[in-house]
Order: sequence, then structure tokens, then C-alpha cells
Amino acid sequence: MEAIITASRLAHDLTTGGSPVLLDVRWQLSVPAAGGAPAFDGRAEYAAGHIPGAVFVDLDKELASAPGEHGRHPLPDLAEFGAAMRRAGVSAGRPVVVYDGGQGWAAARAWWLLRWTGHPNVSVLDGGLAAWEGPLSTGTVEPAEGDFRPVPRKTGLLDAAGAAALARSGVLLDARAGERYRGDVEPIDPVGGHIPGAVSAPTNENVGPDGRFLPAAALKARFAALGASDGTRVGVYCGSGVSAAHQALALAVAGVPADLYVGSWSEWSADPSRPVAVGPEPQ
Repeated sequence: MEAIITASRLAHDLTTGGSPVLLDVRWQLSVPAAGGAPAFDGRAEYAAGHIPGAVFVDLDKELASAPGEHGRHPLPDLAEFGAAMRRAGVSAGRPVVVYDGGQGWAAARAWWLLRWTGHPNVSVLDGGLAAWEGPLSTGTVEPAEGDFRPVPRKTGLLDAAGAAALARSGVLLDARAGERYRGDVEPIDPVGGHIPGAVSAPTNENVGPDGRFLPAAALKARFAALGASDGTRVGVYCGSGVSAAHQALALAVAGVPADLYVGSWSEWSADPSRPVAVGPEPQ
């Protein structure tokens, strides 16, 4: 199982036997629209053109529960998640390839959830739909029902207390932009800053100008410089457990296992009793 797959390899696989289940998870962070611009509609983008055979998966409704005390994108109800994956044709014995519009965050969220709940073979299309050079389809896809039954691993998931402890005993990476980590600005959550002890590691530094992941050796060196290397327990968080999944994916490419704090800053900052650090240093 490879964590990422190239567009050329995917095109090859789709024309040979044993082609993967394709999931289209196009999504963008919901923020107030400026000037009356319509909100991003992933399903409409999918209908306008998708990789042939792909099924649309709604991140907000199928890869997360409703926003609440556990953040903006809490873990989905696992029974509902499993049903959604089976409707999309996901089976335990068939590979899955996930893609989004190119940023990689949403695809990584689906990758992480499927891997954490026991699917043995899930990859993310490196570079997303922007990297795809083949034809697109606008037709409706109605796959045969899959058989995937999610069984969560006993490891790999952090809660708030676990994230706080890991920031002191191991390495906790903050995947948000540096200005949010420092607390210079906070456009979404009630408080700016970071979990004390966390290290700034913006997700956008995992990829090159074309939106594709840096080579594994370059990622390994990047994370080693941040203290995340073999033998060190590593955790990741972001605003709501989406871009942090992309960080976990980059770490997997580098060969470094990582736990994910799904609640992330949207959960942490909602409780005024939790400490907040500001500035460029972990503290």
C-alpha cells in the first residue's frame, strides 16, 4: 500500500483489471462569502466533471459529525461513516483512491479515516484533480454496494489531553499557517495562538509549486528538522482535523507514523480553561 499515487499510475490502473474505487472529496473551508459570492459547492463541481467512475463524498456530512464541543469537524458516527463508504462502493478487498480539487486536505481526511478504521489499501491522488490529464465525466455513478465495515484502531487518535501531553513528551506539529500558530490573526476560532509546546509546521510546506508532495527524502528531512523522526512519538493538529490529515499523510510518505488530534484548535480554543501560547516559539 502506497499513501499517494500518481495520475499516470491511476490512469494505468483504471484501464487494467482490479481498478480501484474512486472517491471525489472536493471541499473548501467554509468562511463567510465576500461580496455575496456563492459558497463552494463540491457536489456541483463533481457534477461539472469528475474522473470517470468516481463517486462524490461530502466531507462535512459523511467524513465528520456536526460542529459542536469537539470542534468544527468531529469524527463521524462510525455506523453512518461505514454506510456512506459502502454506498460509495468501498470494500475491504478492493483498493481505494481518493482525490480532491488539488489542495489535498479533504482527500487526506478520507484517507486517514479509512486507514484508521481498518481499510488496508487507500491512496491519495498526488496533486488532486489538477494533476489528472485524462478525460472527465459528468455522468451519474451508481456503484455496487461495498462491504467495508469500519473497525477503529486502538491507536492513532488523540484527544485534547493526549495532545497536550504529547506536546511535552514527544512532538506535536501544528499544521496551520504560521500567522495563526503565532496568534497574529485568527479568522475562524475564538482565540489565536497554539497548544503550548506544539511546533509550527505549515501544511503548505509539504508540497511543491505544482501542489504535489515533495519527495519522500525531502519530507523526511523537513520533519526531522522539526524533531519528528524515527523513534519519536509524533502528533498533528490544525484548525479542525482536515489539513492535519494532510500532514499525517506527508509524514506517512516520509515513513514517520503520526497520531491525529481530530478536534484540533477549534476544540481546544473553545474551552477557556485550556492554556494558549502565542508567538513563534512552542513555549
